[in-house]
Amino acid sequence: MKISLIIPTLNAGADMENLLSRVSTQDVTPYEIIIIDSSSEDNTVEIAQRFGAKTMVIPRQIFNHGRTRNLAAGEAEGDILVFMTQDAMPFDNRLLGNLTAPLEGNDIAASYGRHIPGPDASPPEIFARQFNYPESPLIKSMSLLPSYGIKTFFFSNVCSAVKRDIFFKAGMFPEGVRSNEDMLLAARIILDGCRVAYVPDARVIHSHTYSLFRLFTRYYNIGASLKNNRWVLKYARSEGEGLRFVREELRFLLEQQHYTWVPYIFPEALAKYAGYRIGLITG
Repeated sequence: MKISLIIPTLNAGADMENLLSRVSTQDVTPYEIIIIDSSSEDNTVEIAQRFGAKTMVIPRQIFNHGRTRNLAAGEAEGDILVFMTQDAMPFDNRLLGNLTAPLEGNDIAASYGRHIPGPDASPPEIFARQFNYPESPLIKSMSLLPSYGIKTFFFSNVCSAVKRDIFFKAGMFPEGVRSNEDMLLAARIILDGCRVAYVPDARVIHSHTYSLFRLFTRYYNIGASLKNNRWVLKYARSEGEGLRFVREELRFLLEQQHYTWVPYIFPEALAKYAGYRIGLITG
């Protein structure tokens, strides 16, 4: 299999040097690396070219999570499209091998890896990574919908791989959404009868610390994206998963004796829910 590694960038700077250095030591060598850059003001493009990457520069104002990746995919020559982000660092040199291994057969169409929290991650962020990216592998198909609900479609292009022919057959990433383009792609793939693998041995270091306002905005964008793609909502509802998240987060903080963080989870949950509901209605 030929792997095309696609990474959108904007002022990646030192992250780009670190990321491509780690990619260069992987157990599986990509056939090509495609950097699609939103007119960075630093040396991102120069660093990418020094590592032998194919570079595409687009005007910053036309960036869109789905469209930008689709543009790069249209230039890719590989059988497998691997999507990463500039801030996702391979945990070890087996990332690409582990991530793409399930796609060697005919029964798996796509895969995504596990996010490991960075050293500066807060306790709620550590929990979120453990909740969404557990240690156990999973093969997702339509059969999981009754028990997993909308999480059946959970997928992350921070670290993912898709067979090229399946990617284009599924219509690529949707371009008219603010976020969740990866989940919507996975939903189309699964509803088409294909299977998606979660591969916890394919690990990247990736976490964020969001303010409550950023959380509100993030979940507003999620709601707005689903508002314009209501075909997903007829298969599952996300509120039940949100309630389970809050219960498990409270248990985690208490068990880990992070007592000072316990009051935080209530405004956190409110910011997420309010953002999601408002986005779903008005987005």
